Amino acid sequence: MTGRPIPTELATRLAADLTASGAGRAAVVAPFTGEVSHELPRSTPADVEAAAAGARAAQRAWAARSPAARRRILLRAHGLLLERRELLLDAVQTETGKTRGQAFEEIFNAAAATRYAAVAAPGVLRERPRRAGIPLVIRTRVGFEPKGLVGIITPWNYPLSLAVMDAAPALATGNAVLMKADDQGALSILLARRAFLDAGVPAGLWPVVAGPGAEIGSAVIDAADAVCFTGSTATGRTVAQRAAGRLVSASLELGGKNPVIVLDDADPERAAADVAAACFAAAGQLCVSAERVIVERGIADAFVPAFAARVASLRLGTGYDYRSDVGSLATAAQLERVTAHIDDAVAKGAAVLAGGRHRPELGPYVVEPTVLADVTADMACHAEETFGPVVAVTVVADAREAVRLANEGEFGLNASIMSGSRARARRVARGLLAGSVNINEGYRATFSSLDAPMGGMKQSGLGRRNGREGLLRFVESRTVAEATGLLQLPRTGEEYARMSGPMLLLLRALGTLRRR
Repeated sequence: MTGRPIPTELATRLAADLTASGAGRAAVVAPFTGEVSHELPRSTPADVEAAAAGARAAQRAWAARSPAARRRILLRAHGLLLERRELLLDAVQTETGKTRGQAFEEIFNAAAATRYAAVAAPGVLRERPRRAGIPLVIRTRVGFEPKGLVGIITPWNYPLSLAVMDAAPALATGNAVLMKADDQGALSILLARRAFLDAGVPAGLWPVVAGPGAEIGSAVIDAADAVCFTGSTATGRTVAQRAAGRLVSASLELGGKNPVIVLDDADPERAAADVAAACFAAAGQLCVSAERVIVERGIADAFVPAFAARVASLRLGTGYDYRSDVGSLATAAQLERVTAHIDDAVAKGAAVLAGGRHRPELGPYVVEPTVLADVTADMACHAEETFGPVVAVTVVADAREAVRLANEGEFGLNASIMSGSRARARRVARGLLAGSVNINEGYRATFSSLDAPMGGMKQSGLGRRNGREGLLRFVESRTVAEATGLLQLPRTGEEYARMSGPMLLLLRALGTLRRR
């Protein structure tokens, strides 16, 4: 199928769905052309306050609906996302510059996250009994209450999937959503939101605002009862501090310098293809893509040339079809950062094994997928997150050294292992300090496993999205315990003296039986 850029008139209609009072407009540039695609109205802090008030009012009625009723609405939204996939693909490509195939990954994950939240939430949130401190004498149950208003601050690189992966579970658990969209991803979010509204989500329950992060993002944090942020570690620290000042929870997925380890029992050609996919999805503008390739010496002579050849063969393009393997960087700022990292590495002695060039004849922000060798600690791309199509290859003596090198640095978001033995790869995985580890895949194995938590260790974030953990971050637990009347608990000194012996006997018996 072949798409097209989002027409200006459609972009204008979508932009009108933003909560914005007309305090100026922002021009959004299309990555494929470098020309202005459309304009977005700017929100103000007062707009954020108004949107938050409306969302809180809508949330009370939404939370009062049964989990089954919310499930039906979200499953309709799942169906509408799939029905409208071609238009969503056009929007994602228009805003991000990625290939159509990589835009399809966003559709897949957004729909899958919506379905998972709809189906899983009723079971996760069901009130259940818990073991009491004194069985039979005390009966205990735990239930959950929505936090209320969830503030979600989304990035530009995966605007559709990352927005829905937070919004859908927030809605499924009975909350309202106040979303701050990046200018470069607002249309994709607004199109997805329309699918949810058409499915039955009240319009006021999910307002979207846009504007400068320091001003509008801060206003969202100040209005919310819980915050979700995806972005850089530096900004994430600021978000966490502001949320902590209000004692509201913050779920943060932050930066990464993700390693992929190639063990010496891997098939060189297959590993080369898999590692290339791990490194250059969305032109490397993906929080979980690999920027470091660590290769055991026993396979290096076969793998490294195969990897360089595979990368050199990737098809670059800026078309609205499936003919390209790698698309464009999203912005001029991204182009400047990526080319600066390449130029710095080459000037300091790094060898270019593949790529390395800006290709303006293909698109203003297109850079060839680049493989570097001999990268040293004084180069910017050694430890800093490039967030672009640049990867460094390092050869190590064995798997032990590979794990040590993979664990270096401040990040711990994603890692992957290529091996001919999944059992061996699992043993290696146990030593990696990363929130997600993929075996014989770059990132999609864990990214698509929506029943499993996803998040980072070290400076790569706080909290987890997806799975039971991702749903529970949007609710407060409430414990209700009752005395059954079978036995009166002691209240006076005399009663304690009489009951302490039987209570100690109970504790010893439970310990012997290994009962909780």
